[in-house]
Amino acid sequence: MATKDPQAPQLARLAGLIADETRAACLLALLDGRAWTAGELARHAGVAASTLSEHLGKLVAGGLLSEERQGRHRYVRLADDRVAQLVEELAAQVSPKVARRPRNLRESSAGSAMARGRTCYDHLAGRLGITVTDALTARGLLRQDTGFALTDAGLGWFDGAGIPLDRTTRRPLTRACLDWTERRPHLAGVAGAALCRHALDSGWCVRIGSERAVKVTPSGERALSELLGIDGTALR
Repeated sequence: MATKDPQAPQLARLAGLIADETRAACLLALLDGRAWTAGELARHAGVAASTLSEHLGKLVAGGLLSEERQGRHRYVRLADDRVAQLVEELAAQVSPKVARRPRNLRESSAGSAMARGRTCYDHLAGRLGITVTDALTARGLLRQDTGFALTDAGLGWFDGAGIPLDRTTRRPLTRACLDWTERRPHLAGVAGAALCRHALDSGWCVRIGSERAVKVTPSGERALSELLGIDGTALR
């Protein structure tokens, strides 16, 4: 008789943590990389604060979230980038055919903004993330044929653009992250995070709405055109 894989119970527990609509909604919201209060997540998920607190306790105990308290407020965030990768890649498996249709114009507009450009934990995603990834690849700065890897020219490009890359972390320098709206990989890892951080800090992109959506500013269009040859119309 075959011996059961010792990882099976752990995998089942992990799947059980995610297999709840309220907890899934919290994990998706936290893909913006920011810390949320329990009250904010309760309103986002449409449940009572007491109900949400119970769900957050399970996610923290299961290692998917980390928490901190400041005064009366309890803040939670995704535990690390590996959790973000797991959530994003699971979301990418959901067929567009079974996705819920927007209930009103506001939801439709928000969905369009998220598809156009958003943050995925700490890197750029949506059409914006794919466009930047494709431009890096087309210019020989990023290779995708044997997994994601910056070329020597790519490393020089980041230095020349004033975007420092932390080489001391154990996190991969580059990583492919499957985009759930585009169904193609965009750039993640240290390089993806550094590029996103620079885009927001320098005003190339700004956050819009209360979720993860971002839009490219006129100065961002000029910068991305000069640095990567991206047509501004592709970013709107």
